[in-house]
Amino acid sequence: MFDINTLRNKPRKHMRYNRQIERITAKNDYIKNIEQAIETTIKNIREQCRSFVIYGEPQSGKTEMMIALTSRLLDEGFKIIIILLNDSVQLLSQNLGRFRRSSIDPAPKNFNEILDPSVTIGSGEWVIFSKKNSKDLQKLIHKIGHVSEKIIIDDEADYATPNAKINKGEKTKINSLIEELLGDNGIYIGVTATPARLDLNNTFRNENEKWVDFAPHPLYKGKDDFFPTSVEDIKYNLKPLPDTDDTPKYLREALFGFLVNVAHLNIKINHKDEKNYSILIHTSGKRADHSSDYKEVVKTFNILSKENDEKFEKYYLTIWEIAKERYPGEETEITNYIRENINRNTIVVMNSDSDKNVVDYDSATNPSTLFTVAIGGNIVSRGVTFDNLLSMFFTRDVKHKIQQDTYIQRARMFGARGGYLPFFELHIPKNLYMDWHKCFIFHRLSLESIRSGNGAPVWLEDKRISAVAANSIDKTTVCFDRGEMSFEIFNYDNNLEKIIDANKNSFHTLEMLAQRLGKNKLPDFLLDFMKCFSPNGDDSIAIHRSGSISGYKDADQDRIERSRGFIGNRELEKDKYPKAIHHIKILYNAENKGRIFYKYEDSIQFLRNVRKNES
Repeated sequence: MFDINTLRNKPRKHMRYNRQIERITAKNDYIKNIEQAIETTIKNIREQCRSFVIYGEPQSGKTEMMIALTSRLLDEGFKIIIILLNDSVQLLSQNLGRFRRSSIDPAPKNFNEILDPSVTIGSGEWVIFSKKNSKDLQKLIHKIGHVSEKIIIDDEADYATPNAKINKGEKTKINSLIEELLGDNGIYIGVTATPARLDLNNTFRNENEKWVDFAPHPLYKGKDDFFPTSVEDIKYNLKPLPDTDDTPKYLREALFGFLVNVAHLNIKINHKDEKNYSILIHTSGKRADHSSDYKEVVKTFNILSKENDEKFEKYYLTIWEIAKERYPGEETEITNYIRENINRNTIVVMNSDSDKNVVDYDSATNPSTLFTVAIGGNIVSRGVTFDNLLSMFFTRDVKHKIQQDTYIQRARMFGARGGYLPFFELHIPKNLYMDWHKCFIFHRLSLESIRSGNGAPVWLEDKRISAVAANSIDKTTVCFDRGEMSFEIFNYDNNLEKIIDANKNSFHTLEMLAQRLGKNKLPDFLLDFMKCFSPNGDDSIAIHRSGSISGYKDADQDRIERSRGFIGNRELEKDKYPKAIHHIKILYNAENKGRIFYKYEDSIQFLRNVRKNES
């Protein structure tokens, strides 16, 4: 007998999260990091935290985490989950497709699918996707702005969302609209690999002590692999390019090397399980540059496929020589493989015009042909994951300060590269690589300052590298320390001199001081920074004898501060420490209250948000 009550009284769905975990596990994917991040997120929400960040490395699997998180939030009883993405139709389509293929319940909707008046929101459950576009957000607000307790998951949260007019007493359009969409009791979860801008901007008063660390999975290859502290530890093929010469031959040689590596992998490593691979040509944001790169790649493939072309022999001889140098004895087999398969290629130009021209991004991000070439600039720098990326040709010319968050996001080579990392190639101008390398050292230290749990994160910048765009920094709450830094006050006693005198330029001495005084007096992030930037080993460090400030008439004796600093040229004692670039000195007052002061002999600046979060 038909009984309508069996349909009306269906139990609530509390198993959706478990189903997602089972789905991910069935793919042999790692889940521990996903479970840990989601448990911490739910704990934050239960403790009434209304705005915080989940941060994780570029291309470390954050989309899968967001799918599982959305399912868990629905299981927890939240009705409306809004996923915000960058203003690109292609990126929205990609991410929406991934959510739908996960069989998440309810099936996600593009925001324009719910705008029709016949669609009633009511008390049902909704997963809604929207671009961070002012017109789209306004339409979404008109439709669901009145609904309470919405949760916004903001992918690439540091892009477009922060208020770039924070110091003008105004709000940027996107920032204002997202705040309106949140309403009085919404919850904001920003997801990003580069959270500095959200912190220094005070975006939606996010609570930095509640940030969630999304750790990478075991197969992930990221900053420690591509930008190790020592370049001697590099385990892939770094191909330095000239800093000024950008003639097409370098792009052509990178393409030849890519063809050779694909052939070797499929002949000797993959055997019968042939795989498609891609090379990403990451140039400037100018469409003219994309066009010239595209033409060069097309021309090269045409020559390699036409036996009567005058350059046919020259190009294949070059390929043969590259194969002979890399894989001796395989050169003929590799060259034949390339000749036989050269027409199995796809070239995809990825830029903002793609939204209008309906370019198939999937054919580049998940290579659909043996030799796949992706060409792009800014639009491929965020939110785009490249599977089977085997080579990256990076030619962006930077004549001004580079921005940490932007360049960290451009590391599209990060990801699950474990199986073929030794064959990966990065073609990049030497000076740009060194700047990029320093970007990641700064980033590594900043993340450690977050994980240490000792208050607000610390962000680093210098004369070549800025932490974030200057107009996004809330100057009312962010502290800038130039050159000379000081830390928490402590009770000074002469026994500290015994530690210092043991070895005045030893890193071990610093560790002993840190152990004696505690992390707030000598923070871990500073020790890590000094470790990373000590070109002369222990000789790079000078630990000076402590000194009293009682004779300084222009110093604040209680706070142990001086507007022009305490460590001048005389105090550096360059005759004693000629190779030192890191200087440590304890200064104390008449009441034996002391501080550690640090000076770095360069233009390093440390940024810290000193705002106290509201209870």
